[in-house]
Amino acid sequence: MKNITIVHCWSAPRSRSTALLYSFEARGSANCVAIDEPLYRPWLEHYVKVGSAAISRPYTHELIEGTPHPEANVEDSFKWEREKKSLSERIAAGIEHLTLASNEAGAEAGDGANDTGCCDHDHGVVFVKHMAKHSFLYNFDQECESSNISTDPNESGEEYTIFHKHVLLIRDPVAILSSWNDAKSVHNSISPDEVGIVQLLSIYSTLSSLNRHVTVLDSDSLATDPKSTLQCLCGDLGVPFLETMLTWPSGKHDCDGPWADWWYSDVHKSSGWIRRNDDTSYLSNRKYRTMDPSLMNALRASLPAYEYLHSLTHVYKSRGPPPNEIYEDPRNEHVIVYIGAPGHGRLVPRQMAGVSPWDSSVQGGDATWEGIRVYRGKIFKLDRHLKRLFKSAKALGFENVHTKEEVVEAIFRTLAVNGMRDGAHMRLTLTRGEKCTSSMNPNFNVYGTTLIILAEWKPVEGATTYDNSKGVSLITSSIRRNSPSTCDSKIHHNNMINNILPKIQANLANCADAIMLDINGFVSETNATNIFMVDDGVLLTPHADHCLPGITRETVLKLADELNIPSEVRNISLAEFHAADEVFTTGTMGELSPVTKIDGRVIGNGKRGPVTERLQAIYSTLPEREGMATEIPAFTGNYDA
Repeated sequence: MKNITIVHCWSAPRSRSTALLYSFEARGSANCVAIDEPLYRPWLEHYVKVGSAAISRPYTHELIEGTPHPEANVEDSFKWEREKKSLSERIAAGIEHLTLASNEAGAEAGDGANDTGCCDHDHGVVFVKHMAKHSFLYNFDQECESSNISTDPNESGEEYTIFHKHVLLIRDPVAILSSWNDAKSVHNSISPDEVGIVQLLSIYSTLSSLNRHVTVLDSDSLATDPKSTLQCLCGDLGVPFLETMLTWPSGKHDCDGPWADWWYSDVHKSSGWIRRNDDTSYLSNRKYRTMDPSLMNALRASLPAYEYLHSLTHVYKSRGPPPNEIYEDPRNEHVIVYIGAPGHGRLVPRQMAGVSPWDSSVQGGDATWEGIRVYRGKIFKLDRHLKRLFKSAKALGFENVHTKEEVVEAIFRTLAVNGMRDGAHMRLTLTRGEKCTSSMNPNFNVYGTTLIILAEWKPVEGATTYDNSKGVSLITSSIRRNSPSTCDSKIHHNNMINNILPKIQANLANCADAIMLDINGFVSETNATNIFMVDDGVLLTPHADHCLPGITRETVLKLADELNIPSEVRNISLAEFHAADEVFTTGTMGELSPVTKIDGRVIGNGKRGPVTERLQAIYSTLPEREGMATEIPAFTGNYDA
């Protein structure tokens, strides 16, 4: 045997950890030695010595003494005696067993058959099941210093290499606590320590500080897709996956700790991860449990740790395309977001960011928003954007609203923590806030508005914007723009289904965006931007009766006046846009984007026009003009984004 891997599997006290123990045991006695909670006895000894009444078990005395419990079966006596050995002694015994077994000619029939039906004698495994709450008894430093990788000769004179690997088997604490009633006869206290998730995070922190690789495995994936999950786990551990790991014999196992009669009744009914026609295994059956409200504090303490650890699992990381395929700028994978009510805002990593399901933005799209750009150390048109944000909030009747000073401070904090001073775009959302119950009624909004600041590295021309040199193509949507008599677009609100449906039409037509007409058939805007056209040197844009009078639109009209370009705001038909000399769209995110085709008609000569290009050039210089932008304060620290 060339390699022996000591797998330390840390988990919370529930049956799936025992099932995983059986799964590795099923690799065969020539390939794996399974050890069940070797730190349990010293853990109980510790609490007996300190005189803690919070920890007790029906078998405490017998386990510490290594003598069978009066209710124990005679055939299990060896299990009580075995507990007298220390963790290191039991691991050493396991290593000795594996090396001797690898030298025996012809392993026992059926032991550790792999995909080809052969035993794997090059990779031995000692699988050690641990409870996370026992971890304070394990010396991680000593393992790393003395036995992370060691080589010893076995009796045949061959050498083998020992590797220590750690697995954190996590489970949703709601599921753990909901199942607690099944074992309350042997539990006299339920605390975050008993749940074990917080300790699992501590173990992860310790191993990370020692530069040790840790595999985090969500036990739910073992139940839903056992084969793929076990294959992935074995790959992480550097040991071959064996098909035998999918099943095991029902009933008691020799590797069981002597406490199994009190704890393992469910898992003893199982015969593997795969459900068979005659198998009523608990591993394949759903149980719908209630949770005792008295456990809420334990849940609240455990859930944040679980959410972080879950984000490290293979299942979470593979929930979508790989980051290099979805993030135009890789820095956006780890941006930090601002979220919170007045006086309670906080900065949260992207993966942990979220608002309450009781928030009005979730309940009914009840919010207002602004898109703001950051250029060369300045925030462009910040005052103008915030003025519109607060006007929208007032029109929507928001109460207990963040002050302008609070919003500006939150913006600066968000940009600073992300190191953003240029090439960034912010999406500010101000919701009516969190409700105390599910309802559209604003009377139930009792916590004040919720402010969300989502800042990303986003170029003016990119995947989420437009090609401002070659131009874009548009179609005309069949969906009309909201009129003020239905949902006034002058409120910059989050009710955006009227915009999203035309965008879907544009996507299906392989176009950048869709033009939306008003109820009278005149052009209003696109699903995402205001729109301009040039006809015989005159710049025209539709009335803002049915659309948002955008800040970039406003700026372009002022620039036209400054450059002596005649301009006009009036009703414009679609036919006029089809026949225009130039067309371009305007918006904070994409600035000025030339349109070269509408509904298959080529606009002008099919290229960016001279008026568009002239306005683009002047617009790009505006952040440096006095009064146009707000200076971002200097950041402290050495982080260079």
